[in-house]
Amino acid sequence: MLEEVERWLSARSWSLTDRPLHKILAAKRATGQTVSVVLPALNEEETVGEIVAVIRHDLMHQVPLVDEIVVVDSGSTDRTSEVAAAAGARVVHRDDILPRIPAVPGKGEVLWRSLLVTSGDIVCFIDADLKEFSSDFVTGIVGPLLTDPEVDLVKGMYDRPLGGAAGQGGRVTELMARPLLNMHWPQLAGFVQPLGGEYAARRSLLEQLPFPVGYGVELGMLVDALHLVGLDALAQVDIGVRKHRHQDGQALGRMSAAIYRTAQLRLARGHLIRPSLTQFERSEDGFEPRTYSVDTEERPPMADITEYQSRKAA
Repeated sequence: MLEEVERWLSARSWSLTDRPLHKILAAKRATGQTVSVVLPALNEEETVGEIVAVIRHDLMHQVPLVDEIVVVDSGSTDRTSEVAAAAGARVVHRDDILPRIPAVPGKGEVLWRSLLVTSGDIVCFIDADLKEFSSDFVTGIVGPLLTDPEVDLVKGMYDRPLGGAAGQGGRVTELMARPLLNMHWPQLAGFVQPLGGEYAARRSLLEQLPFPVGYGVELGMLVDALHLVGLDALAQVDIGVRKHRHQDGQALGRMSAAIYRTAQLRLARGHLIRPSLTQFERSEDGFEPRTYSVDTEERPPMADITEYQSRKAA
C-alpha cells in the first residue's frame, strides 16, 4: 500500500463515535448547510417504507438534520411509490425528470437525475433495499461533510454478511473493483467499500461529475472525484453492518462487466469493440447462451445541463 494511502487511512477513516450527533447538529446550524437524502428505488416495496420512516422519525422529527427525503422510482411495478409516499418521502418518477432527455435503465441514471429534484447542499444516497436500517447510516456519512469543510465525499464502510457468514458479501467488490483500483488507481486502495451505495457528497462536487448510467456509477464517481478534488477530500466512515438483498451470480457478472467498462473508459477513453457479455444457462437442450449489453452510456456533469443552470440561477 502506498504511504500516501496509509496516511489517508489514519486521517480520513472514521467511526460513528468520532462525531456525536450534537456536534453534527451544531455544525449544521453554524454553517447553514442543508441535507437531502435520496433513495433510488426499483421494486423495493418491502424495505423502502421502513428506511424512509426511520430517517423521518430520527433525523427530521427528533432532530433537524435532514431537510428532505426523496425517493426516485425508476419504473417499479410493485407498490414502491405508494409505500414510500405513505412513509413520508417525496416520490418522483425517473421519467418525469428532465423529460427532453429520454431515460435509460440504470442506477446511475436515477442518481444523476436526482440532482434536478433535490435542493440540499449535501446529497446523501441510500440504497432502498437495506434491511434492519439504522439512521446512523445517514449521520455517519453526512457528519464529516458538515463538520469538515475540506471533505467533499464520504463513503460508508461496513461488514456485508452473506448467508449468515460475516464479511462474505461484496463479491463484485472483491473480484472486480478492488483489483482494478489497486492496479490502476492505487490511491483509492484504502476504501473498504468502494462500490457501496451509501455515501454523501457536496452538491458542488456532484454537479461537476459525469455519471455512468448503470452499475459503474460508484467506481466512476470515486475515480473522477479523485482527479477533481484529490484524495484528502475523500473519506470513509464505519457504519457497522449492511444487510440487503443479494443478487445471483449471473447478475453479479453483468454488474462486473459494467464496472470494468467504466474503468476502461477512464483508463483510455477507448473504443470497446464488443460492449456485451455472454453468459450461459442450462436448459433441457444443454447450455444456452444469453447475451446482455453492457452499460456504456454516461451522463454529462449536471452543471452542463441547461435546465439545471436555469434552476440555480432562479
